[in-house]
Amino acid sequence: MTGKVLVAYGTTNGSTAQIAEAITEVLRKNGLAADAQPARSVADVSSYDAFVVGGGLYAGRWHKDARRFVRRHRRTLAEHPLWLFSSGPLDASAAERDIPPVPGLKRAMERLDARGHTTFGGCLQEGAKGRIAGMILRSGKGGDYRDFEAIEAWAGRVADDLRGPG
Repeated sequence: MTGKVLVAYGTTNGSTAQIAEAITEVLRKNGLAADAQPARSVADVSSYDAFVVGGGLYAGRWHKDARRFVRRHRRTLAEHPLWLFSSGPLDASAAERDIPPVPGLKRAMERLDARGHTTFGGCLQEGAKGRIAGMILRSGKGGDYRDFEAIEAWAGRVADDLRGPG
């Protein structure tokens, strides 16, 4: 594939954006043209040939910006290679086992014929926005559980799939 890949993401405190940037960098290192953009700021997807869409998980739901992006661009996404990712568990569970997509995301994956999904560990650190985030931090359950080696390995598999055999 010689086209462009959009890595769109929904994030509240920036940790999912950092995952999206890491994915974008791996795609570029593998010879693909790739852009990372906040999902809420993407109005036109017509110049892209493949998509990776990610969102943070909040109370069992994918980030609203990621959900809206997928809904708004569903026709185009269904016609192109698509991968999805979630970020969120504030523990080591994402590194220990495959965590399936939340129900709403699973339905979207099926409708859009997504090629894959993965869940990465989340990150919640001091200064995070939101009442619930504050409660989680005060209870001592915050931290950074992102595994950038796993993120880069997954992005490498996406790049291999996009480049095809050869």
